[in-house]
Amino acid sequence: MTNEKATSRIADNPLKTREDLLTALEQLTGPLRPLYSKGGARLEIGRSGASYPAATAEMEGFSRVLWGLVPLLIGGGDSEIWDTILDGIRHGTDPAHEEYWGDVRDYDQRLVEMAAFGFALAAIPEHIWSPLAPQEQDHLYNWLNQINSHPCYDCNWLFFNVLVNVGFRTIGRPYDAVQLENNLKRMDVFYLGEGWYSDGINGHSDYYGPFAIHYYALLYAKLMNKEDPERSRVFKERARLFAAEFLGWFAPDGSALPYGRSLSYRFAQSAFWSAFAYADVDGLPAGVVKGLVLRNLRWWFSQPIVDADGVLTIGYAYPNLVMAENYNAPGSPYWALKTFLPLALGAEHPFWREEELPLPEIPAIMVQKSAHLVLVREPASSHVAAFNSGHLYTNEHTHTSAKYEKFVYSTGFGFSVPRSEWGLSQGAFDSMLALSEGGDNLYRVRRRNLESVITDNVLHSVWKPWSDVEVRTWVIAGLPWHIRIHRIATGRALDAAEGGFSLGHETELAQQSDSSGTAASTAWGTSGIKGLMGYGRAELIMPNANTNLLRPRTVLPTLTVSLEPGIHWLASAVYGDPTDPSSAHRSNGAGTILDQSPESLLNVTFADDSITVLTTEGTEIIITIQ
Repeated sequence: MTNEKATSRIADNPLKTREDLLTALEQLTGPLRPLYSKGGARLEIGRSGASYPAATAEMEGFSRVLWGLVPLLIGGGDSEIWDTILDGIRHGTDPAHEEYWGDVRDYDQRLVEMAAFGFALAAIPEHIWSPLAPQEQDHLYNWLNQINSHPCYDCNWLFFNVLVNVGFRTIGRPYDAVQLENNLKRMDVFYLGEGWYSDGINGHSDYYGPFAIHYYALLYAKLMNKEDPERSRVFKERARLFAAEFLGWFAPDGSALPYGRSLSYRFAQSAFWSAFAYADVDGLPAGVVKGLVLRNLRWWFSQPIVDADGVLTIGYAYPNLVMAENYNAPGSPYWALKTFLPLALGAEHPFWREEELPLPEIPAIMVQKSAHLVLVREPASSHVAAFNSGHLYTNEHTHTSAKYEKFVYSTGFGFSVPRSEWGLSQGAFDSMLALSEGGDNLYRVRRRNLESVITDNVLHSVWKPWSDVEVRTWVIAGLPWHIRIHRIATGRALDAAEGGFSLGHETELAQQSDSSGTAASTAWGTSGIKGLMGYGRAELIMPNANTNLLRPRTVLPTLTVSLEPGIHWLASAVYGDPTDPSSAHRSNGAGTILDQSPESLLNVTFADDSITVLTTEGTEIIITIQ
């Protein structure tokens, strides 16, 4: 690869060929060279903090680069950074060196980072193990072997131990075969069927399925196919089943659903497809898998995700600490290099030899009950939306309600996280029903559910933001319109706000408001909301900057009403089309959508004492108003 190619902007990389992907890896890792510490064991990328000390964060950055370099070396390539990596390993694992990575504790972040070393020992021992002197090998082994005496969290973390022990097995060092086997069996407990995993017992089914559990399982299947053929076969079969479902998370333009936590890992969204190809899983043409990876990378590299020096930032479609996790350190985003696994495949592999193909035909509506989602696609606008019935369990990660409990997640509009719980602008309550005690302006939203049911394109949940407030919610999924219905039984006075899609805006916007609702249009599309029952006011909220994952500044169509103690019914129709109204396929802008009747489009009939919904599969659901 030429220096000119390597130093060009990654946004200009066409990402069509294996050579282009090699160049992209250099474009991402080259800017890191001056950031390595004197001893090479730490990568000093930035100064923002995480839940672990700065020294651990710098070790994390060091290790995450391996996810890109190891495939490069498997595939016969080389890197100018590799000598620095070897020096870093020598010094980071030497207890007498000032850059020693330290003795680990239970549930330590450094246990996470050991996985990349395990993969390297198993896949390229000639590059990472053989160059070390005997004492240096002992240091590396002893440092990594700490993972066999410290517990990991009972989730995808268990695979870190598996990979380290597979690495030990490969280099002929003692390994904990019992723990390795127990952790692999534990993965079976997390398996939900039809290809789906939860990230631990009662965990979410989010990107930790594809870019963690499935990814590591496919590494195992490739590395241990001869030694453990049956389990390798099972892992590949589960990946094949999952692939048919996971296709629905991707839009034709290469974008994927912004949903769940750890979205700062960005193009790790397509890492599953890279592992799918690496492990030679059957089920999809190589050209389809290739297209999924390369389109996703092209979409990401067209976003402002690197700084002026070419270093990845924390955030999603732009630098953004507001949406970040407590465990996102400056080097964390380089976990996304897992997607570079196709570099392990030679130029003659079908992944590289076959032409890139578009997405195969995908149903307009996909019900994915394990993930609590109904996916709806609108091919004309490349829009994919995931409607969410909600979860019976929750966790304490940052912005959990925003990341897991909104009514819908969208490739075209993203979603927003709150800056604060005070007021509608700071709360940025898109795709949510937000409730506050009358007049106090502190809002609560859905965090966990007592019931969560999906019937075709109708999602139903029951949730209690207070002990004396019960909300029963029905969402009728569709695009560009969908309908939401709420029955609120409250023992206290409440202020309610129903948010539509947050729409990016930077300059002027077109808008329409009347007694029924409000809508806005910008170059990034049209968003609107229309009251069908119970709401009293409509307004455009201007959420705080940097709350939305896709756009730093947004406008949010919102319905509001004040409720006295008692039983209340609220219903709304929400519109979202992320195409530019000036060139939209249906030429719908803010000035036209409030005149439409979405009830008829979605087969919903309102009567005085009931609401009747005819699902896409012909099931009639009658909601009795009482």
